[in-house]
Amino acid sequence: MDSSTSEQCALLEAAVGGPQKLSQITGSRAYERFTGNQICKLRMQRAESYSNTERVSLVSSFAASLLVGKVVGIDWADAGGMNLLDIKTKQWDNDLLEAVGPGLAAKLDVPISTSTVVGTMSNYMQERYGFDPECVVGAFTGDNPSSLAGLAMKEGDIGLSLGTSDTVFVWLKDPLPQLTGHVWPNPVDENAYMALLCYKNGSLTRERLRDSCADGSWEIFNELIDSTTRGNFGNIGMYYDHPEIVPDGLQGDYRFNKSDEPAIRFAGNETEVRALIEGQMMAKRLHAEQMGFHLTPDTRILVTGGASVNTAILQVVSDVFNAKVYTQSAANSAAMGGAYRALHLAKGGDKTCSFSDLIAPVAEEAKLVATPSKDAAATYGAPDGEIQAP
Repeated sequence: MDSSTSEQCALLEAAVGGPQKLSQITGSRAYERFTGNQICKLRMQRAESYSNTERVSLVSSFAASLLVGKVVGIDWADAGGMNLLDIKTKQWDNDLLEAVGPGLAAKLDVPISTSTVVGTMSNYMQERYGFDPECVVGAFTGDNPSSLAGLAMKEGDIGLSLGTSDTVFVWLKDPLPQLTGHVWPNPVDENAYMALLCYKNGSLTRERLRDSCADGSWEIFNELIDSTTRGNFGNIGMYYDHPEIVPDGLQGDYRFNKSDEPAIRFAGNETEVRALIEGQMMAKRLHAEQMGFHLTPDTRILVTGGASVNTAILQVVSDVFNAKVYTQSAANSAAMGGAYRALHLAKGGDKTCSFSDLIAPVAEEAKLVATPSKDAAATYGAPDGEIQAP
């Protein structure tokens, strides 16, 4: 992952009054990999190339451009990952454009709604691949916004991918951007937003403690979780094998006892294992709530990824969030999101039905795999209430 644009990140943050202000405008503090900072680097190091550039596209908008045979605009949702878009007005922020480079507004053109029909298949695509002349092309978006669509999420839901890295997708109405995590325009609801939280220490960290505490056996690991009470008698742990993304930069193992005192080790492996899983899930809930998410009795947790088959972990997820947990059979949520969005546009878009109504049958097919225990709210905090350390 490119981290060569720290200088440009500092420049963008300074242009608007600091990282918190940039986060409030664009939904994120400055990130080295974000497009605005990469463009700024190009302008500073290769000024002639920047000057000679007529248009700047993202991969998503460029792919759509190839299909329709003309340059199309960048969609709002994917533009959220550029550190250039004002997520409230859904227009480029002029101060940021000026900081990145002269004439950038013309090179980017106007950002467009993610639900825009950008055209029909070009003559080339019709002749070369046999596409129907009436085949419409919708605005393409990025993999993360498309994953939210592919999970068949609705307002109040949380998408949770438990893989090498853990990822949380949240549907928001009134976002509260933070210095960690991202808030972008929602790809399927123009009046809503999505939040994205990425955690570097996911399954590999869980596997490390499985190996050290459960002889490398998931069966023993799950038995250890089930042998301890919810709340773990007040013991909690945070484990970061690699510098974490949320919270930024933390590395190492941190253990605390019921008196909130640092602990070198816990008394038994069962305490260690539950401390890991509860700590990971409590962090996810806390960070989502800090960004403006409110749990309700109707909230669903839609889980994907390798750990989505582990019923002991899913039970902890359900208890910590005090919400029902579901899994879906369809793989590759980003690709499915593109397919669902294409079907929605082909049927007339929001003029005919909302995206949520279209994918309602898919949402209803999600499999219920865990429900909150009776004492979950008392242990971790009720929906729309303050989460508390057990």
